[in-house]
Amino acid sequence: MVALWTLNEWTKLGSPKPLQLVELGPGKGSMMHDILRVYKRLKLDESISVHFVEVSDELSKVQGNKLCTSVLKHNNKTYYQEGRTENNVPIFWHKAIQDVPKTFTCILAHEFFDALPVHILKQTVDGWREVLIDLTECGTKLCYVISSGPTPACVFSKYSNGREYFEISPQSGLILEHIACMLEEHGGFALIVDYGHNGEKKDTFRGFRNHKLVDPLEAPGSSDLTADVDFTFLKNVTNDKLLSFGPVSQRSFLKQLHIDIRLQVLLKSCKNEKEKNDILSGYHMIMDTDKMGECFKVMSLFPVVLKEFFNDFPVVGFVNK
Repeated sequence: MVALWTLNEWTKLGSPKPLQLVELGPGKGSMMHDILRVYKRLKLDESISVHFVEVSDELSKVQGNKLCTSVLKHNNKTYYQEGRTENNVPIFWHKAIQDVPKTFTCILAHEFFDALPVHILKQTVDGWREVLIDLTECGTKLCYVISSGPTPACVFSKYSNGREYFEISPQSGLILEHIACMLEEHGGFALIVDYGHNGEKKDTFRGFRNHKLVDPLEAPGSSDLTADVDFTFLKNVTNDKLLSFGPVSQRSFLKQLHIDIRLQVLLKSCKNEKEKNDILSGYHMIMDTDKMGECFKVMSLFPVVLKEFFNDFPVVGFVNK
């Protein structure tokens, strides 16, 4: 579905070539694998290049094995690994988005921003203070403490949106600022899909271990840490350069992309009940309101110069009904 969305928006903008597909934090490479399969079917392989922003050497190996027939390591200043798919689509690995070539680009970020560091700010009788981590008096456990005075992070208190306690991710803001400059100067668009909210949530910092919720301060280094993305903050960072659409729920976004029609096509092609059950299980996981359908939010970004264009040709998935 994401592949079809990118193709639709790219075509609507005149299909400028070459198209550069950039994914931030591509995980095991599954989403890009699906996207490239769609592009291959439509014979668009020669029009694209893929660029991964990935800091993990281990994950870059996994991605290379999944997507490429050959992979080479590099000491290049801008990319450290290069590969080719079976259809000769070039894939490059970068440590930072600043190293990605400047050209017309489609940027994808799926469960990327929720993994970036956050600062926690709290309003006290003495003003804004940062919530820090210290050792308990016995020195055996980690605990939260309030800073004795303002820290540099307290400058972000202006994004509190009326909250007396909230999380802020300056690193997310810096990445969005760079994306905004890229899209404004060279054209393109971005799609962000993540756990998130519209600036109303306060305390979402948590840990997961073996798919179970755990105290993030317990056994440091043994769990995955995450915090919901503040989409209002991301929009505020880019609103002078980019148009933002959403965030909308993942359920709403996929409904507008006619996922139910796609579901029926897949069910008709099933050879047995197990295949049908697997497809239905996956559908309910990403669509049900008590699963990923509501907690996942989707936002798209385009250069502000396209404002009048979108009055006539709205962005698919974000049409108000």
